[in-house]
Amino acid sequence: MADGPDKTDELYPIAVLIDELKHDDVTLRLNAIHRLSTIALALGADRTRDELIPFLDESVEDEDEVLTALSEELGNFVEYVGGPEFGHVLLSPLENLAAIEEPLVREKAVESLNKICEELSSQQVEEYFIPLTIRLSKADWFTSKISATGLYNVPYKKASPPMQEQLRQQFGLLVHDETPMVRRQSANNLSKFVKEMPATIVVEEMIPLFQHLAGDDQDSVRLLTVEILIAIAEVVPKEQQSSHGVLLTALRSLIEDKSWRVRYMVADRFEKIAKAVDDEVVTRDLVPAFVKLLKDSEAEVRTAIAGQIPGFCKLVDHTTLLNDIMTTVEDLVSDTSQHVRAALGTQISGLAPILGKQETIDHLLPMFLQMLKDEFPDVRLHIISKLELVNQVIGIDLLSQSLLPAIVQLAEDKQWRVRLAIIEFIPLLASQLGV
Repeated sequence: MADGPDKTDELYPIAVLIDELKHDDVTLRLNAIHRLSTIALALGADRTRDELIPFLDESVEDEDEVLTALSEELGNFVEYVGGPEFGHVLLSPLENLAAIEEPLVREKAVESLNKICEELSSQQVEEYFIPLTIRLSKADWFTSKISATGLYNVPYKKASPPMQEQLRQQFGLLVHDETPMVRRQSANNLSKFVKEMPATIVVEEMIPLFQHLAGDDQDSVRLLTVEILIAIAEVVPKEQQSSHGVLLTALRSLIEDKSWRVRYMVADRFEKIAKAVDDEVVTRDLVPAFVKLLKDSEAEVRTAIAGQIPGFCKLVDHTTLLNDIMTTVEDLVSDTSQHVRAALGTQISGLAPILGKQETIDHLLPMFLQMLKDEFPDVRLHIISKLELVNQVIGIDLLSQSLLPAIVQLAEDKQWRVRLAIIEFIPLLASQLGV
């Protein structure tokens, strides 16, 4: 009889927690969700599987905040249901959560599903996980389909070739979905999906999907295809790329897209694109495109491409840089947008090591001089804070001769951050000059 009270005492906190999970007060329910692992530990793996998980499976009618917390907790629950061999019992509540209207709940559910999938065996993935992905993909509601797009690349790695083929076909249907939100998420996830495939399959099956999305009538879909293009180019060997003309055609279309948001994405990822394609494409297509984007009608696009200047210029030969690119870069010094000039200010010093001493003196110093007098304080600030790079290339003598008067003047700048930057620069100047 002595065991009786102890047993009751042991189960009492569990009863309280389960009551809290049903409580009217959302704060108590939220606290209970965060203590789910405590309940599971007290119940043991068998009862957690048989009682707690079915109970949670029925609890998906709740506040978004509670459901988000539940989605997150379940991702760490494999150990509480008896380890990976029983991990699949967690899929059912998460499948329900992945169909909820609130995006944050769905995102956490997808994250947790993928986390659990990593721990499952290939057999469990084929028996339980892939059917879940297919069910969500074929659901009537677009919310389920959006979640489904994020549940392909993790199970794909563990699936047999016939199952992989089924997954690719089903993903293709999501790419062609009538709802822009689904196509958008398909585009978002296709860049991750192609990384799991060999080049032959990417060329035969994924490039057509990419083409379809790159020609979408919604710019919010097209702008996401820039990442897919980079992912495909990274998988397909450089020497084979030129034989797949569709890739280059799509690249040219994206560069010249009528929507500035798409051109912005190209500009923002320009160095990544250049590194993924072969040298011929860089010289023939990307150098003119780079110059064109530097002259784009939208300031946001020019700001983004200004951020890519040193990174891209490292990849082109010296003659091309001087003859085809530098003039346009020099024009940005007097760009109408202060944001473009500020972006240029952070990047321009990076050209000094690429250009070398003489070209830095001829091309960059006049630009620095003009930018140190810019009316926008951020431009002045960015130039001062990056002068060390230039110093390494041309030496402090030349730097101080050409820029010292402007630097002295900036010591009295009305903007305190500029004065502070000058103070920080003076020790370097003094030590190098031997003052």
